[in-house]
Amino acid sequence: MYLNSFIKTKTVINHKEFLLFTGTSYLGVSEVAPFNKQLKQSIDIWGSAHGSSREANIQLSIYNTGEKLFAELFNTETSVTTSSGTLAGILSVKTLQNRNTAFLYMPKTHPSILPEKSFPVFIHNKLNVLLTNSKKEEIIIITDAIASLETHPYSFTFLKEIHANKKVVLLVDVSHYLGVYNDFSPFTFNNIETIFVSSLGKAYGINGGVIAGNTTFIQQVKSSSLFKGAAGMSPAFLDCFVNSQNIYRKQQQKLQNNCEYVFKHLKNNAKFCISKSYPVFFYSDEALANYLFSKNIIITNFYYPTSTKKLNRIVLNANHTKEELDFLIEQIQLY
Repeated sequence: MYLNSFIKTKTVINHKEFLLFTGTSYLGVSEVAPFNKQLKQSIDIWGSAHGSSREANIQLSIYNTGEKLFAELFNTETSVTTSSGTLAGILSVKTLQNRNTAFLYMPKTHPSILPEKSFPVFIHNKLNVLLTNSKKEEIIIITDAIASLETHPYSFTFLKEIHANKKVVLLVDVSHYLGVYNDFSPFTFNNIETIFVSSLGKAYGINGGVIAGNTTFIQQVKSSSLFKGAAGMSPAFLDCFVNSQNIYRKQQQKLQNNCEYVFKHLKNNAKFCISKSYPVFFYSDEALANYLFSKNIIITNFYYPTSTKKLNRIVLNANHTKEELDFLIEQIQLY
């Protein structure tokens, strides 16, 4: 299926109007006029692209401004932006690989941020022995903030069971968390180094990526040949982010209202994996997508890399109206 514009709450296919509950633009900022006005103003100031290395002798001040704001958001010492979330993930992993330590990953972690040689945190529902033996070493745990096919952030209670001789580094991909939530304390712990990595193209609706952590780690990232050789994030998009904080806050409130409304009506349906505050929920019946399409509703339906079944993912947007949500709820309840 091909669309001729960005994913909105509605589209027209073969002269028929469809409701869209798909994509990852959770805040729907591309449909918000003040956001588009700000983006145009930012492009007028910074241009449509900036292809120079961040190590060049001419530097743009917006990088310092934006990266300071991200550090405040994550409550980390500092941060650095990149041209994409994928590059942010690759840079983070490559920098950590220089430490020559073991990598472990949480269940359902997105494969794009996994090193080639890594081990599961849990084996047969028990902690990997690499975490429980008494060897004094550093261990790096890679995780998504919210696992694929889940609707709640991970619980990290298992960290208490890791042997005291281990120095733990937590690399958290918050691509589908950032912008939906503003609280990053669930991923910060005493005596554990937490590094955040994220795409900015989901809720925030801008091309780019970000890495946030302590000053030593971020400086190691910036010292790498890969970072020096790559162009930075679009300064116009970064400027738009800096100057759109009030817009983001308003859209976040609208999104949370939509999440709570749908949750109230569908929470008792056993086939749903749904949360009161997360705009993505899942339905276990593969045939649902075709049924909803027959009712002029389009949801996400595809084979996920870590699943053998087709995934039905229904995505709420801050701009969905009560009438649109009511129609979705009604059709699901009639199914």
